[in-house]
Amino acid sequence: MYVHRLLKHAKLSVFSFITFSAIIFLIHADSIIYHDSLHSAASTEVPEKLHAHNHKSREGIRSTLAQLPLHSIQEKDEAETTQKALVAPFNVTEKQRIAWFREQLHKFKILKSNNLTKQFHGRVLGFFGHECEAQFFMTWISPASLFGGRELLSVESIFKVHPKACLIILSRTLDTRHGYRILKPLLDRGFKVQAMTPDLSFLFKRTPAEAWFHELRKGKKDPGEIPLSQNLSNLIRLAVLYKYGGVYIDTDFIVLKPLTGLRNSIGAQSMNSASKHWTRLNNAVLIFDMRHPLLHGFINEFALTFDGNKWGHNGPYLVSRVIKRMGKRHDFNFKILPPMAFYPVDWNKISGLFKKPKTQDESRWVEAKLLQLRGKTYGVHLWNKHSSILTIEEGSVIGRLVSDHCVICNHIYSS
Repeated sequence: MYVHRLLKHAKLSVFSFITFSAIIFLIHADSIIYHDSLHSAASTEVPEKLHAHNHKSREGIRSTLAQLPLHSIQEKDEAETTQKALVAPFNVTEKQRIAWFREQLHKFKILKSNNLTKQFHGRVLGFFGHECEAQFFMTWISPASLFGGRELLSVESIFKVHPKACLIILSRTLDTRHGYRILKPLLDRGFKVQAMTPDLSFLFKRTPAEAWFHELRKGKKDPGEIPLSQNLSNLIRLAVLYKYGGVYIDTDFIVLKPLTGLRNSIGAQSMNSASKHWTRLNNAVLIFDMRHPLLHGFINEFALTFDGNKWGHNGPYLVSRVIKRMGKRHDFNFKILPPMAFYPVDWNKISGLFKKPKTQDESRWVEAKLLQLRGKTYGVHLWNKHSSILTIEEGSVIGRLVSDHCVICNHIYSS
């Protein structure tokens, strides 16, 4: 009996050792795969046969990696620190806020350079060097842990409508092993999506925002009470389109129809019912050629009039101000699309699209609304600031739309 117990204990010890070794190997393999993906994206000349061989040889490892924890304790701590650092204190003077910003500057990782930022331009060129039906961009400055089902639906909808598109998510937090795993289900299906740490100094170089950003990095600018990440996102989308051209969409936008037929377009959020003239534009969807002069004007307006204390001042209100000042006398080639194109439902009415019909009249309304959206709408802005707490109910307008425009469809009916 004693010998039997010893043998049993020895077997358990060996099994535990093998299990622990396997976990260490998989974590190490995950790091190799993630860093290999960075290397291949940065290179513009990757032999197709070698790429295919590496892809096949790693599939077995990748399927096992999906079962491991999504991120390390270090990544969690850094994400929480970043989230807290980006929120300035309320009810203080401008001078006090600038002093706070200068003290906290070292925590604003997005403002700093590292090895990944130095590779940014090469990675972009390498990624878009492959055959792309269209160039899409998103930004994500929040922690990777907050990139959830609702955001994945937006990404999926791009590829449902544009299966051969290329999407770059400008994000330091998603450009990690954690982010790689979030996007892995799409990568496994062959879709071209990659998170990249942006090089803000490069993006803003030789633009009107270069001096503004230089002063910000030195701690000489008032960041305002609104999270700096939100305002940086407003500027980054303008700069990346100015440098590379393409389509920018927010992570709370569901694409319904191809955007490839649109050029140099911006959408109206609201319109005067009598005059049929727009009253406000929005920057949640921007479609522009590289170096378009209107983008230069937007960036210039941002640098000259930045105010971090007024919501929307550096975003929707900014694009509205610039185009309103231009009036009808301008030489810029661009188009303003009606609200039905991108913003068919305003933020204060969006909740109605999340509710399932309970009566025959409500069912008829859902069918009529779907018919209208499928005919005139390129996509629907979900206004996550107001709808993120809502559940997408089965049978609702949004539920029906995302069921038709998702690829993986694992997160449709989650809040």
